[in-house]
Amino acid sequence: MRDSKVGNVPNESKLQRALMPNSRMFLLFLIVFAVLTFFFSDRLWLSIGEGVIILLLIIYSVIMRARKRRTLERYIESVTYDTESARNNTLQNFPLPMAVFRPADSQVIWANQNFFDLCGRHKPSVDMRITDVIPEFSGRWLLEGNTQCPELLEYQGHKYQIHGNLVRTNPDDAASYMGITYWVDVTDYEKIRLEYYASRPVIAVIVIDNYDELIRGLTDRKRNEMRDAIEDKLLQWCEGKGGFFRRYDRDRYLYVFEERHLDELRENKFASLLDSVRSVASPSGIRATVSVGIGRDGDSLDENYNFAILGTEMALSRGGDQAVVKNRVTFEFFGGRGGEVERRTKVKSRVMANALSQLIQDSSKVYVMGHKFSDLDTLGAAAGVCCIARKLGTPCRIVMDANKTAAGQLRDRMLHVPEYAKAFLTPQEAYLHADSRTLLVVVDTNRPDQVENHNLLEACTRVAVIDHHRRAATYITNATMSFHEPYASSACELMTELLEELVEQPDILRVEAEAMLSGIMLDTKDFTVRTGERTFEAAAFLRRAGADTSEVKKLLQTDMEHTVARYKILQTASIYRADIAIAAPTEPQDRIVAAQAADELLNIAGVTASMVIYPMGDGDVFISARSIGELNVQLAGPAYYFGEYYKKPTIGDAVRPIEPEDIRRADRMMYAESLLALALGLLIRGIL
Repeated sequence: MRDSKVGNVPNESKLQRALMPNSRMFLLFLIVFAVLTFFFSDRLWLSIGEGVIILLLIIYSVIMRARKRRTLERYIESVTYDTESARNNTLQNFPLPMAVFRPADSQVIWANQNFFDLCGRHKPSVDMRITDVIPEFSGRWLLEGNTQCPELLEYQGHKYQIHGNLVRTNPDDAASYMGITYWVDVTDYEKIRLEYYASRPVIAVIVIDNYDELIRGLTDRKRNEMRDAIEDKLLQWCEGKGGFFRRYDRDRYLYVFEERHLDELRENKFASLLDSVRSVASPSGIRATVSVGIGRDGDSLDENYNFAILGTEMALSRGGDQAVVKNRVTFEFFGGRGGEVERRTKVKSRVMANALSQLIQDSSKVYVMGHKFSDLDTLGAAAGVCCIARKLGTPCRIVMDANKTAAGQLRDRMLHVPEYAKAFLTPQEAYLHADSRTLLVVVDTNRPDQVENHNLLEACTRVAVIDHHRRAATYITNATMSFHEPYASSACELMTELLEELVEQPDILRVEAEAMLSGIMLDTKDFTVRTGERTFEAAAFLRRAGADTSEVKKLLQTDMEHTVARYKILQTASIYRADIAIAAPTEPQDRIVAAQAADELLNIAGVTASMVIYPMGDGDVFISARSIGELNVQLAGPAYYFGEYYKKPTIGDAVRPIEPEDIRRADRMMYAESLLALALGLLIRGIL
């Protein structure tokens, strides 16, 4: 029953639509009634009357329908005319300059009077091209599918923001397009915008790097004179920039100025400040240096101040005597040509030792990890951490890849000591066994992209960093403790200072003392570079702890294969600019061997810097650079900071300016070299 009802619904709908009242249906019924009356009624006059009335109704209906149609047509024509007139009037009197042109040849098809006024023409011109009047104009952005020109167009002292769209005039011709553009004068807005950005406050925090060393042993009058001399240099640097300059601590200054002066400082690379302060020296001959942190682009003064503090910390961590500009995402580095400023106080070492001790005691286990391709300094510092953890009763393991290390000989020696028989594990094993209470100590690097295993670094929530390298823009930010001193010669030197605070000399194993001493000797090139009095104090402590210098010397020896490879690299060396040695082997080289070759080149008389440029098997080219003296090889060449490219001074003669065509020339040279190598290979194979 239910099915039949459902099935009858469509029929009922059709019936309803058929019975819907309308004039045609009424006339039809009238005709039917008239026919019935004619056949079934004896009143013939009645049927004839009905027929006449029906005929008149039909005639009236036709006439009224035709009249309505004509009225509707006249209305549509009127509306269309009014709309067309309004559109034409709107286009002609459009308040903005408007132009329609062909993108192919910039031929103007139509333009309103405002556009001709913009071009300096009071009357429309035939065969006018936009590019003839405004050479700076280009319609390429329309062809690229944009509705707004990406750059402002400057013409006769005005700046315009151009909007527009592309219209196809002939659907059958893909090349027939019209460009419709609207020109908005944004001169006043642009002036306000530029003034806003130029007047934004920039905060600089200036720190005297070696204030304690400068005033040591001086009388109060001499101290005041030294401080006044430095302040005079700072005030001279601030002259002409306006702003606000105040000293808020004994060795710290605050300077607030407008951003319009920052570009000038960038162009000068802050040399006027750094060099002038460096001219001030204490009676003992120590020259003053400052570190400058500049915060900009913040949402508030407080945020800019925090950026400035971060910049100052970055400058200090990189050795001081430099300026760092910090915005929301990037660091910019300037200066840094001088050597690191050595701090002779051990207060920080004592604080860091207590912090590390507390972290180790609160952890379930300790993992120690260095950088990729670990060396003696990495493994020596790791041995120092193991010594402290053993003293505190916390299990400690060293994470390293045994197949990619330059400290294999030291590792083998440590494996023969009972305390280190099971102390080593692979990065994969460490990652699997790490838990929430695992302490990861990163030694000899502060960059997350250089650690032995990045996954392990991300997995551990408790991280401590012990490193002596200059801090880069990307550094480990989640460290609970960071003992970072770029003045130190090595990570082993820093670790030795921690051992002095936490461990008695008899508790240090001989192999641990020798491991740390070998790390110091490796990074100082047998105490010839980056060596301060703290370095010798650390070495003396390790010697008293049982380190045998002859055994350490054996750890620094290389095998015959590496020795031969190193001297093959040296055979390719040449002298550039009388004091720079450059070696460029054509075959892939081991990183360790290349670094040793760069060190060896510094032994040449008169050489202050050395570079070994060598290919790797994956097609990349690496540079191992070393220097002594004033030249800082870390500043040689462009670099990326937070993914942004910064052009820095390069080593080389500026024979001519760089051209875009140089890229194509380089490409052609590489293609030609590849083809020649292929041809030579095929020839050799054919002969053999």
